[in-house]
Amino acid sequence: MRPVLWLDLVGLTPRLIGEQTPALRALAARGSSAPMSSVLPAVTCSAQATLLTGELPRVHGAVGNGWRLPSTGEVALWRQSNRLVEAEKIYERARRRDSSFTCAKLFWWWNMGAAVDWSMTPRPFYGSDGSKVLDVYSQPTEFAEQAKAELGPFPFFEFWGPRASLPSTRWIADLTRWTLERYRPSLTLAYLPHLDYDHQRFGPDAPPSRRALVELDRIVGELVEAADAIGAETIAVSEYGILPCSRPVEINRALRRAGLLAARSGPFGETLDLFASRAFALADHQVAHVYTREALAARRVLEELEGIALILDRKAQAQYGLDHENSGDLVVVAEPDAWFTYVYWLDREAEPDFARTVDIHRKVGYDPCELFLDPGLRFPRLHIARRLLQKKLGMRYRMDVIPLRPDLVRGSHGRLPDDPMDGPVYLSTLPWSEGNPEPQGESVPITSVSRRVLAALERGERGSCDPAGQEATRG
Repeated sequence: MRPVLWLDLVGLTPRLIGEQTPALRALAARGSSAPMSSVLPAVTCSAQATLLTGELPRVHGAVGNGWRLPSTGEVALWRQSNRLVEAEKIYERARRRDSSFTCAKLFWWWNMGAAVDWSMTPRPFYGSDGSKVLDVYSQPTEFAEQAKAELGPFPFFEFWGPRASLPSTRWIADLTRWTLERYRPSLTLAYLPHLDYDHQRFGPDAPPSRRALVELDRIVGELVEAADAIGAETIAVSEYGILPCSRPVEINRALRRAGLLAARSGPFGETLDLFASRAFALADHQVAHVYTREALAARRVLEELEGIALILDRKAQAQYGLDHENSGDLVVVAEPDAWFTYVYWLDREAEPDFARTVDIHRKVGYDPCELFLDPGLRFPRLHIARRLLQKKLGMRYRMDVIPLRPDLVRGSHGRLPDDPMDGPVYLSTLPWSEGNPEPQGESVPITSVSRRVLAALERGERGSCDPAGQEATRG
């Protein structure tokens, strides 16, 4: 098999590739490039499941970054088990075709239990006293230990939260290069996240977002060079484009005011009562799954709510390949400049204790406010230092530094793009060919990418051109 490096450049769109991105322009000019179609919802877990399987959510079941489990009625977000994707993944298909196939899966989602040779993903340790130690999970275990010995600890605070930024992408890129050189996998999947962060914080056109784009371009250039050095082709995709936004839509508060959503009061604030609620929304950027026993009543509430573009019942979901039992009874799509908050409590006294923390599992939906430090904190660094001292002394503490200010958010995603130039992108060092066919319409189908990667693997050895244009045979 010919080795392939498969990059996931989160948040990159065709429109962003230009004078500021010489490495991405060179990659596009060298082989093939086109806009790529999206999947609804255009969010990480759904997009990656489709990229890995070539199937839509109606088949693979990843209808968002989380969903209500039909078996229990409980909500689960940001789960990592590879088994949750109910379709054959590319690494399973490739090994079935060639037993010599090897794969490294680096920070792509659906990582735990994946049938790959080397994997790594964020995974903290949780203590019995509620404490948390940030770390990564890998298979085999020594893979992470060897990588950390070479590269230093993974910068977890820069991967998600108010400090999320370039160091996370830089570390994963260094891990990718180290893996390519040390293990020479047939297929190496690498997820480079940091472009996503400032685009959500400030919007895609803000100066910090442009700086993040330049940083990503530099790293892509380094990784393409590393792939060339071992004779590997490079295929790069993104999952979605990020749209400017300014309107948070409080969908759960609307359902609660209508008497459809129920919450349970307790010593740590209100928690959403999934079983007593006649309707609640699992908010996921610009898409929300509404699980309800009273669809007509819920629809009436949603139709009165500003910022909603589409309300899809089960029949309408089929048009988007979203008709799976994991989906909401109604799927709601925001207007281009709007997004959905998860918030369900109606006054400050009732807010749950996790609301002002980074807590991706207990919130019933995605919370982009976790990317910000609360501007209401007079001395935020001192506040954080006090909390860390409490932790060091073995005391219980709460890192309550996240604002309840959805108006701060300036970028979002999840809906299908109105213009393919604002959606995901497909780039390859391979020219258009039988195994990598030129798109018949405006975009490369997202469902075709796994087949294109598999075809690239099966092309055999290659000769690649060096920077001077001379043919150099790679081993």
